[in-house]
Amino acid sequence: MGYRLGIDVGGTFTDLLLFDEETGRMVLAKVPSTPADQSIGVLNGIEKVAALAGIDPAEIDLVLHGTTVATNAVLEEKGARVGLITTRGFEQILHVARSQTPGPLAGWIIMQKPDPLAPLHLTRGVSARMNARGEELVPLDEEEVRRLICELRDEGIQALTVSLINSFANPAHERRIRDIAQEICPDLPVTISTDILPEFREYERTLTTVMNSYVRPVMSRYLTGIERKLHDARLAPTVNIVRSDGGVMSLDGARAKPVNTLLSGPSGGVVAASYIGELAGYKNVLSFDMGGTSTDVAISTGGEPRIVRETRIGYYPVKAAAVDVRSVGAGGGSIAHVPITGALRVGPQSAGAEPGPAAYGAGGTEPTVTDANVVLGRLPPRLLGGEMQLDVEAARRAVARIGDALGLSVEEAAQGIIDIVNENMFGALRLVSVQRGYDPRDFALVAFGGAGPLHANALAQLSGAWPAIIPPTPGVLSALGFLHSDIRNEFSQTVIRTLDRIDASEFAQIFAALDEQARRWLEGEGIPAERQALDYQIDVRYHRQGYEFPVRVHPRQFASEEGLEKFVADFKEIHERNYGFNIDSLIEIVNLRVVGIGLVRKVELQRVAPDRTSLEEAMVETHRAYFGGKAMETPIYDRDRLRPGHIVRGPAVITQRDATTVILPEHYGQVDEYLNILIYPDGKGR
Repeated sequence: MGYRLGIDVGGTFTDLLLFDEETGRMVLAKVPSTPADQSIGVLNGIEKVAALAGIDPAEIDLVLHGTTVATNAVLEEKGARVGLITTRGFEQILHVARSQTPGPLAGWIIMQKPDPLAPLHLTRGVSARMNARGEELVPLDEEEVRRLICELRDEGIQALTVSLINSFANPAHERRIRDIAQEICPDLPVTISTDILPEFREYERTLTTVMNSYVRPVMSRYLTGIERKLHDARLAPTVNIVRSDGGVMSLDGARAKPVNTLLSGPSGGVVAASYIGELAGYKNVLSFDMGGTSTDVAISTGGEPRIVRETRIGYYPVKAAAVDVRSVGAGGGSIAHVPITGALRVGPQSAGAEPGPAAYGAGGTEPTVTDANVVLGRLPPRLLGGEMQLDVEAARRAVARIGDALGLSVEEAAQGIIDIVNENMFGALRLVSVQRGYDPRDFALVAFGGAGPLHANALAQLSGAWPAIIPPTPGVLSALGFLHSDIRNEFSQTVIRTLDRIDASEFAQIFAALDEQARRWLEGEGIPAERQALDYQIDVRYHRQGYEFPVRVHPRQFASEEGLEKFVADFKEIHERNYGFNIDSLIEIVNLRVVGIGLVRKVELQRVAPDRTSLEEAMVETHRAYFGGKAMETPIYDRDRLRPGHIVRGPAVITQRDATTVILPEHYGQVDEYLNILIYPDGKGR
């Protein structure tokens, strides 16, 4: 038995959580992120966490790594120069897109339409053509293909995408173009759409495949750099990369399909929040991950994160499985400013890791959310277990600039900053709950990230989601989620049929073929048969509706009338929850899908037995903090000394190495048997 290590690279800190598979012990560490080259921060973190655990880094067997490399390449427009080969007449597909403009009224006036990731001058159309049934209408002209590939090569492309009309029905032309391209340019990364998204809808399939090509070279360089640095350090762990849907994939898988890692970091936190919620007795949870740069929120029902088929990165709608995460530019490093309108704004600009908030004493002068918490006394002067000393006076000087602009005291300005950032984050919580047909009052709120526990109580007040649950390791919870993630991959086929035209035997055959693909992939990943699992899904909509929902099924469900009725009932329940109504119309099936899952041994938090330690023994000191505009003497507790059964009454501040928790007046925190802190209003609770 050895060690597993979860690594979550954030905008400000890189979080690490080491798990001893023999004893169940966990050791956490945080190091500053290194945005110029994330792998430097990763290696620094590995050295630090190994030293804290008292082990040789070579004893680490498995690294599960959440990365923002692909995401940053898209957001910062630093991806590859991509060439696109499509069907003649469809060269403008990325420009035409969906011909939709954003709401609300007159949203088109301020719409920022992004430039396609594969520009028109690097796009070529081939004459070959398939119809929607997969029948060849025009054969492939290989000489034409060779000429077009040479043109793109001479234009200096760094990656090539092949996305042909109707290739989801027959990929033969795409595969042959890929083979020709690799003959001509052996070192050129070539991605075909049927390897990434073998489903209908030409724009989404083309965009997603182009996105994969756009980030593929930068991801490959990063992963190669990680391997080289580990080799140079004489470390040889297996490294898996976290997927957007909460699963993990091998390095080779991440090199080939980096588009599946665009929400790599946030997905781990959602997986862990679901697990923590279940331990605390709540299967329906809202996850609230507030870091230094941004806040990510998501929803889990029945103990499972909500997975969507389409997500958005910047301006681009990417059709790839991902946890339903919404992000806002609200974090501890979010900068407060007063624009010409005279109304206080917070974010989305961030002080980041360098120079960071003014309180960090690293040269930052802009007022941030962290500085406001320091001014209000909610963030003690020492962080990371005393490793980091905060500059209180620098924080006050920064926040005073906001106060001067608004005619407020420094404490009033700080409270204004906190109130606004809380409302921004509450807006994101509404998007994943109310907008999806869920009442947040039916959920618990699991708060994590370096700044999440500071704001959890206030967000629970705004949303009505009780209790606010603070996990034992909130600052590195995403890394815990990585240690809790299974290996995953998806295999799908478009089959458009109305319910009255379903052929049960045809569906069984298609599922059997997808099943075989999934099992073959799992075997290639080294997953033994006893740890293989399959999840069967069908994308469904009303006939001629524009959007569909995935519904879980059994592969032979359509062979019986009872199974058919259950399928209809499941679809209508999902449609009602999302749209608030159902209609009298035919139901249409769109895609069949099999998710291959390689089950891993889960990291489990250990129950802790109550002891006779009194709450007073956990109190470190008292400290002046501001709540509701009033200065109050506030006890500060050491989280490591809190035991099951302890009840901490607000106002209170609870410190630990990776985060700080605030309990507001007229609220209390109850420590459960897993050392979670469950925050309730006075008079409410179990």
